[in-house]
Formats: sequence, structure tokens, C-alpha cells
Amino acid sequence: MTCLVLLVVSRLMPQLTFIWYCFVRPLTGAKDQKARLDKFYEGQADVYDATRRGLLRGRKTMLNLCAGHIRTLRVSRPDKRLVWVDIGGGTGHNIELMDQFLPISSFDAVYLIDLCEPLLQVARKRFAMKGWTNVHILCQDASDFELPEWQESSSVGPKGSVGFVTLSYSLSMIPNFYTLLDRIDYVLSPQEGLLGVVDFYTAGKNASLHEKAIGGESKECGWLSRWFWQIWFDFDNVHLSPARRSYLEYRFGTIKSYNGRNRFVLPFIVRMHDSLVTPYYIWLGRPRTADISKTCHAFEVEGGNTVGNCSPASSFNGAKENVPTLNISPLELGSSIIEQQAGSNAVIVNITPPLSSFHYQVNKPWRLPYYEHPVHKEFRTFVYSFTWEDPYVDVEHLELTQDDSMFVISSAGDNALHYAIAANPRRIHCVDMNPCQGHLLELKLAAIQSLDYAEFFALFGEGYHPNFRSLLDSKIAPHLSSSAYQFWRINLAAFITPSKPFYLHGYSGWALRLARLIFRMAGVEKDVERLCDSETLDEQVKIWQQKLRPVILNPIIVALMRNPVFCWNALGVPMNQRKMLLNEGYAYAYVRDTLDPLLSTYLLKTENYFYLLCLLGHYTHASCPAYLTPSGFESLKSNEGNALNSFRLHTDSIYNVLRGLNSWSLTRVLIMDHLDWFKVDSESVDQELAQLARVVASGGLVFWRSAAKQPWYNKVFERAGFHVQAVAIRKSSGVALDRVNMYASFWKAIRS
Repeated sequence: MTCLVLLVVSRLMPQLTFIWYCFVRPLTGAKDQKARLDKFYEGQADVYDATRRGLLRGRKTMLNLCAGHIRTLRVSRPDKRLVWVDIGGGTGHNIELMDQFLPISSFDAVYLIDLCEPLLQVARKRFAMKGWTNVHILCQDASDFELPEWQESSSVGPKGSVGFVTLSYSLSMIPNFYTLLDRIDYVLSPQEGLLGVVDFYTAGKNASLHEKAIGGESKECGWLSRWFWQIWFDFDNVHLSPARRSYLEYRFGTIKSYNGRNRFVLPFIVRMHDSLVTPYYIWLGRPRTADISKTCHAFEVEGGNTVGNCSPASSFNGAKENVPTLNISPLELGSSIIEQQAGSNAVIVNITPPLSSFHYQVNKPWRLPYYEHPVHKEFRTFVYSFTWEDPYVDVEHLELTQDDSMFVISSAGDNALHYAIAANPRRIHCVDMNPCQGHLLELKLAAIQSLDYAEFFALFGEGYHPNFRSLLDSKIAPHLSSSAYQFWRINLAAFITPSKPFYLHGYSGWALRLARLIFRMAGVEKDVERLCDSETLDEQVKIWQQKLRPVILNPIIVALMRNPVFCWNALGVPMNQRKMLLNEGYAYAYVRDTLDPLLSTYLLKTENYFYLLCLLGHYTHASCPAYLTPSGFESLKSNEGNALNSFRLHTDSIYNVLRGLNSWSLTRVLIMDHLDWFKVDSESVDQELAQLARVVASGGLVFWRSAAKQPWYNKVFERAGFHVQAVAIRKSSGVALDRVNMYASFWKAIRS
């Protein structure tokens, strides 16, 4: 029994020591900051790392992100001297961690700066065991730190001499944080310099749109959380008031910002209620003196935003927001989107310094910055995990060349990538009001840029990669916007759950999961696999007619097509389009005329990846979109064609984006079934097509599909100065219009 007690005590000793020094032993008699730190840590220095693993979340992620961004920043100047200063690094744990992501030998010099001697003693032992000769320990006040090399060499001065600085749970403990951040800004390299921070924080709920755009999503803390944690940490001279983070985001340009919640408070003892989980943030930034002319040009000129002088100290106005009424679903959006007609009280987007994370990103300027809008909250996630229109038929009629400038709806980005492979057009504007659709396309672009083909196909072909978290932080993140990184960091489960691959997520994932359930209940799961593996059309049609057709054309299943909630949440079909579809005939006839011709025309195994995905929940190498083929992937990844450089991703309404573009600047436009979403004779359609007529050059082409054989808005195109032609209209002859065959018609308009 005595041995058992001793064993338990020895196991709990680090935690007991932590509790004694942090919560019981009074911190009195210390005359200054150094004395307070020494007294606080002197008895717990040896157990510091063991007791902080759960409490100090995000350190590993911050270092992994920084390593990936450092590699990207140094591409143009790989031989430049690289110096890392870890401020408040204590025991040296961060430096040891970083060796996993970026070898310490990659740095010309590493300096650990801390004012606490007990913690530095642990660091000295750690580095001696590692044998690192380029790592140096300095016991200094962080607010006026001095590197020995500034004194030893006349050629190395403080200004701009440091390439990398980290603050890991130390910014909140340093009293003179203004002086510290000013000093970091002075010594950090203007162009290649990177600052990484992870720390506790609190923030109120009254932030401006601009502050939200910089600080990232989920930054706000409830009043109870703010009150509790500020008081709690004040006892240990850890300051969580918003001032530190606010000045950090003002002084430096934000690259990445992630706001997390740590549910761990005391090791193995307490997990608090959601309102009291500890807020922490991971932040990466660079000096505001960095050259951002490339991203300014992308935002102002290529993105179509009306601005003034784009210097770090300037402010400028963007386009007015005009969000039309979209009657989507009685339970989803309803009347929550307030129509703002042209000339009415529109919202002015005023972007002021510091500029958004878009301007300071370290790679291609794909995703244009946007402000949070009420409609964004209605889109909880992406509606479409795959694009539901046939790009091969599009390309047959687009007559694309490298000189074309395109305007397309983002959706899942599959078709936009197809057009880039087919012709490498000069510009592809991808537009979607749902930010999550932009996050998805941005992830695909970043993954193409940073991953190899096997990794990429695992993500978007099979929809599963067990190491997605590692790929996201180390390889993909440097190519993502801050908002996209935060979204995928929160939604890691979309790619790491083998039983629920990526394509079973999002609104469209509801339909695929429902189909799986129906097939399981009907006992035809094996028949689904046989259908997708059929070698001939005769074999495929036989399985379809005998096994699956009776299940899918079951009256109960067909009845779902008449349900507006199901149509929106599972199929992404809004109310107005659903009415157009049902006006063409009965739901049973629609499903029959959609599927029967497809199964007798296209072999799922090799020719129709749309329905193969719906049945299997993933693509195969033999049946997948062009961007998932080895040749398509290499075409996009190749620097020679610069196909990825053509993309500009807009998170806004089509009307707003068109209004910002120059007249006659577009030559090819594909708006999918977008106009089906509007009410008949909606004034918003007239306004949108008037802008479209302004920006499309003479002879330019506009394409759209509709659930109606003769959509009402064709006449609006003609009034706006277009000549309208039918590309294809569904007939009752059983002929598929394309490999999706869900639309009643396909149209083309030529600008006069």
C-alpha cells in the first residue's frame, strides 16, 4: 500500500508542484519583474514543460505554420542570413519543437531571450544535450533586448537584421509591450521578416467590420469569459486585456489569425463550461513596411475595387454592397437578406489601415478580401462539395483562348479549374456570396500549389487523408488566406474521418448520405457497386432497370423533390428554381427523364464522374474531374503555363463584383443557373444584366442553364443588348443534354 501511495504521489508531483506555485503560494516581496518571475518559477522550473502541455495550447501549430511561411518567404532569397529570436522562450521548449518542422541547423543564429534565470537553467541543459552551437541564451529584459552580433560586427546593425521572432505565451506577461512590439518592428526584416505569436486573450463583441476582417472569426468572447479570465490571470501578472493584441494587429500586417478555445484548465481535474473555456489565438504577421504593391494591384485593378492611394498609411473605399433578395428556403434564408436596390442606402466598405491579411500574404493573391455580411452567417458551411454542371460541354461552346477573361460562379471550383486546364485563360474571376465555397476553391488552389499528386488525389479524389492537419499547417497554409485557414482548421473532420469522406459533408453531403441510407434499407448496396463497376452500357442499364430504378423512383423518394426544405438543404435547389422545375411537369417525370438517358448513354465507370461520386461518395482514377487526373494536375501546377495565377476569388454578390469591373473587360461569362434563384420579373435581374452588358466586350459570350425550357429572364438579356440562342433544350425523346442532364435548357447570349 505504501508503494502504491508513493507511486501515485510521484506521478502527481509535477501537477501538485504546479498547483502550489500557481494557486497557493503567495507571490509577495518581489521588487521588480525579474524578481517576480524568479520567485514564481524557481520551484517549478523543472516541471514547467510537463505541466504546460495542456494549458498552453497552439504552440506546436504556431511553429509549424511559421516554418511553412518561412520556407515560402525565403524562396526568392534563400541565401539571406536567417536569425530567430524567441522572446520569453523560458525552458527552450519552443526551439526544440521547431526542430521537428524546420531544422535548427537552418538558422544562422537562434537567440532565446528571457528574464527568468530558473527557466533559462533548464534551457541551457536542454541545448547542451542537443549539441546546438548556433543557439544562444540571453537573460535580458525583452523590451530592450540586444543581440551580441550587433556589437561584435560593424556590418550587422539592429535594423532589419532579424528574420524571425516568436512570442509564445509571453506577450501577455511583458509589461512594456508597446516598447517591445516597436522594437521587434525595428529589427525585423521588412520583406522576409516573420513574427509568430500564440497567447491567451480576451476580446469584446463591438469590433468593427474591419477589425473582424483582421482578427479572424470567432474572436469575440462573452462577457463572463472576459471577466473571469482577466481576473484569474491578473493574480499571476498575466494580462489578457485586448490592448496587447490590438496593438499587435495595428503595428504589423496580419498574415494568419486563428482563434481557438482551450477547454483544459487544471491537469486531469477540471474542464470548464463553454462560457469559461480559455480563449487563445495564433497569429502570424510581417512588418507593414513590406512591399505589398503586388497584392494592392490585385485588389484594386484586377479585383475591380475603387480605391485611392494604396500605401500602408492610406485608407480607401471599396465597392458598395448590394445584396439582392434571394427566396431560397423557408427555413434557411427566407427574408433575412434585405434587398438594397441601386441608388438606395447601400453599405460602403471602408478599408482602413492596417490593411487586411490579403495584402500581407506571402503567396499568390487569389482570395480578395471581404467584410463579414449578415448573409454569410446563413451559410453555415459549403452548399456544394462538387460542381454540378458539365464543363466538357461548356468548353465545346466557349471557344476559349489564352486571351480570354472569364467570369464564373465559384461553386466547388471544379469547372473553373477545368477551364484553366483547357485553355489557360488570362483571368478567371470566381464569384460566390457563400464564403465557404471560396474557402473550398482556395483550398484546392493551395493544395495544387503545395502538394504532390498522391496527396492531392487523397484529399479531393478519395475525400480522405489521415494527415490532413499536418498537411494544412506545414504545406497548404502559406498559400491560404487567413479566413480560409481558420475555416479548414475548424473543419478538419471533413478530411480525416474514413467513414465520412469529404463529399459526405456540406449541404450536398446530406443528399449523398440519404442515398446511402436508402440503398442500405433497400438492400441494394452491392448493386450500386456493380453499377459503378459495369464494363458495358448494356450491363449498366440492366442493373439500373432491375435493381436501382425501382428504389430511386419510389413514390416516397420522388415526393422529397416536392419538399422545399429537402430541395435546399440536400440538393441546393432554392425555392424559385424548384417552382420552375415543377412547372415543367411532375417530379416523377423529371427524375425519370433525368436519369434514364444518362444510364443508357454514359458509362459511370469511365465517363460520368458526376453520378459515380453520388453513388460511391468518392471519385476513382478512371472517373474524375480533369483537375484530378495526373495530366490536369500537372497542367495546373506547372509554372510555365501559370494557370493558377489567373484566379481571383470574390466573396460577394455577382452584381457587386460586376459593378467594380471595367467596361468591356470580360469576354466569357458562365452564370450557371444563378438567375433561376430570382423571382419572376425581379428588378435585381434587370440591374445585374445591365452591369453584365457594360462589362462584356462586343462579341463576348454569356452562358447559363435553367430548370425551365424557356426561362423568363431570356427577354431581359435581349433588352440589355444581347442576342440569345438556345444551345440545347430538353425533349421527351430520352436524349441527355450532358452528363448531368438535370437542367431543362442551356443558353448562350452574344453581346452586340
